[in-house]
Amino acid sequence: MKDNVHALMLRNKHKNDIKVLVVAEDHHQRMAFSDTVRSCGLQLVDCVSRAQLKSRLSSYTVTIDIWLIDGDYDEHMATATTAAKPAAVLVGFSQAPYLNEAQQYAKWQRKLKRKLAQMLGLPLLSKTVDSPAYKNTAYQNEPNDWHYVVFLGASMGGPSAVKEFLDHLSPTLPVSILLAHHFNQAMIGTLPRILNRHNDWRCQLITSSQRLRGGQCLIVPIDKQIVCDSTGRIILMDQGWEGDYKPAIGQILKNTSDVYGSELINIIFSGMGNDGSQYLSLIQDNDSQLWAQDPSSSACPSQPQAIIDSGYCQFVGSPKALAEKLTHYIAERAMPASSESFIVSNI
Repeated sequence: MKDNVHALMLRNKHKNDIKVLVVAEDHHQRMAFSDTVRSCGLQLVDCVSRAQLKSRLSSYTVTIDIWLIDGDYDEHMATATTAAKPAAVLVGFSQAPYLNEAQQYAKWQRKLKRKLAQMLGLPLLSKTVDSPAYKNTAYQNEPNDWHYVVFLGASMGGPSAVKEFLDHLSPTLPVSILLAHHFNQAMIGTLPRILNRHNDWRCQLITSSQRLRGGQCLIVPIDKQIVCDSTGRIILMDQGWEGDYKPAIGQILKNTSDVYGSELINIIFSGMGNDGSQYLSLIQDNDSQLWAQDPSSSACPSQPQAIIDSGYCQFVGSPKALAEKLTHYIAERAMPASSESFIVSNI
């Protein structure tokens, strides 16, 4: 692609000001593009299918700098991009591996980052592709793109309940989700595919220390402990979980409550036993929220019932009702702070 006036202008822009539109038919491909654009520090305007683009194109109020188009660049797409006059249009990409296929996905993502850097001449982006300094910092100098942490605990009957919750929760909310699910070690790798089907949440198994990010649902591993810190880092430990529950929902709930305080919402879904209720009396001064799935809607009611019986539970509802409650809870708390407003939308 040859340089033009618009492309040259991008070099004078800060990467946070470069606006990107993704057009892809495949749901998983859209998630992969969205994850990569955000990890580059670029501004994602929208991530849509061709049908969605037709209905939304006229509503975009900003100038889109880069179009990433996965699929055929036909007459209709050419007409749309010509009218929009973006600085660059990139067409044709290989299929992205699933997020739980960490090494292959990272390789695919590096290729896309390198392509953006080389073709668009973005030096700030080039530094993020292969720089050892970049790899070692693990985004620790970047500001958080979330305001709240949502910790989900689940066990038997949990996948369908958590999926229903995510299906009714917009990934544009300023939240990052951490999920601890009692699951078969041999099958845990399938959980991201189960949960992110038919929604735009980026579900990923934690395989290395990393940061919480908005629009993402990180899944706690079965065989290794994690620790959360106040900067938003999830630190993967070498030692395994102690006790009968793996991962230990109660242990993580206490850790996250101690760290995030009033910025934490805990939700306990369907499951057996009482994991999650062990330390509730010790964290009441943290002002964290504690909600539970309605036992009547749970495939296995004992785990949410234990939360309710503790006397500390503040809201009980179906997975859909819990998603609606979270949306309203965040919107109500955001109202006084107009400078930090956000848009809630169903994608």
